[in-house]
Amino acid sequence: MPWDLVKLNDGTSIPSIAYGTWTLGNGDNTVEWVDQAISVGFNHIDTAQAYSNEEEAGKAIRESGLARQDIYITTKFSGRDGLSIEASIQNSLKNVRLLLFQRSIGVSNFGVADLQILVNSAKIKPVANQILFHPYVLDQQLPIVEFGNAHGIVSEGYSPLIPLTHQPGGPVDKPVTAISSRLNAKPEQVLLAWAKTKGVVVVTSSTKKERLEGYLAAGDLNLTTDDIASIDDAGRKGARRLTARTVVHRVALVALAAAVGFGVAGFLGVDVI
Repeated sequence: MPWDLVKLNDGTSIPSIAYGTWTLGNGDNTVEWVDQAISVGFNHIDTAQAYSNEEEAGKAIRESGLARQDIYITTKFSGRDGLSIEASIQNSLKNVRLLLFQRSIGVSNFGVADLQILVNSAKIKPVANQILFHPYVLDQQLPIVEFGNAHGIVSEGYSPLIPLTHQPGGPVDKPVTAISSRLNAKPEQVLLAWAKTKGVVVVTSSTKKERLEGYLAAGDLNLTTDDIASIDDAGRKGARRLTARTVVHRVALVALAAAVGFGVAGFLGVDVI
């Protein structure tokens, strides 16, 4: 199944895979990388005021020659410059130098409680909520996705490849490797296909052309129910390991602090009871 368009609650549609610019920085290289992503077939570019590369994203889009209606661009209000939301939007328009944004309104990193407040009180319901999403945070993030689904808010998942890029050697490696071998695919393609089965719009990135081509091809991978379950289970197992490591690390820090405290007290001749 390809990366189809996803209908939003305001009547517009969003491509279900995006090229993210969060880690790209700015400058001429960023323009080239965004241009490369567009050239291989990405038609959804994700930027933000805080990334400081709206200008670069806009330049690459303009130089691509694509009509405005043929490309989707996401940017984000940072709130860091003291400007009003309206003024910040106008700044983003100047930076990107496109005729307009569609004015679809979304949020980032909102939990269920945050979304509930919006649903209860907002005049305009957000169309999307961009969140961290990969197998090791599945149990933490899936309730957010499910709440969004129930209220017409699409979830966008960033950093879906973290188990491979930042936490290699974990439980997810085994099922992903086995599935990729069976399907003659790359492990990263399997993870992207897994995220797609969860109904999230995938936000990913690379500076390598062949990887980007692989990411787009991942939309055609068909994972079985067992495939999905095996990655889910491995993700939960990995999450428990990470939690245990965090607890051990914190206990070690407390013990170290206590040892230092006792040492200082002994040096000063103070009795600690």
